[in-house]
Amino acid sequence: MKKTTSLLLAAILAGSVFTATASADASKGKRFYMKKLRHACKKDGIKNGAMFAIKHDRRGWAEIKESNKLQQEWTKVCSHGKKKIKKMRKKDINNLYDFVWKYASDGETPSCG
Repeated sequence: MKKTTSLLLAAILAGSVFTATASADASKGKRFYMKKLRHACKKDGIKNGAMFAIKHDRRGWAEIKESNKLQQEWTKVCSHGKKKIKKMRKKDINNLYDFVWKYASDGETPSCG
């Protein structure tokens, strides 16, 4: 009984850690968009992060990531942010990808301006 309880507790703890890290990446991606791309993308008619993310559905964003063309696609979506998109670090690319995947056209609705 003690082993079962210990295993159950370990599983719950592990699940909560993975959930926290998964949501942290999307929130960091949101922060990156708000800090670095929001003003540039407004010049392209993208009013907020939701409009940026809904350019594709989740499958579309995943296919773009698999083909290593995320930065090219983001430059097409937000051409005024080209310099900032090209200077992105790998972790910023991954975080922004998590953001656009989570809030894609068939995903959740973000609360950002």
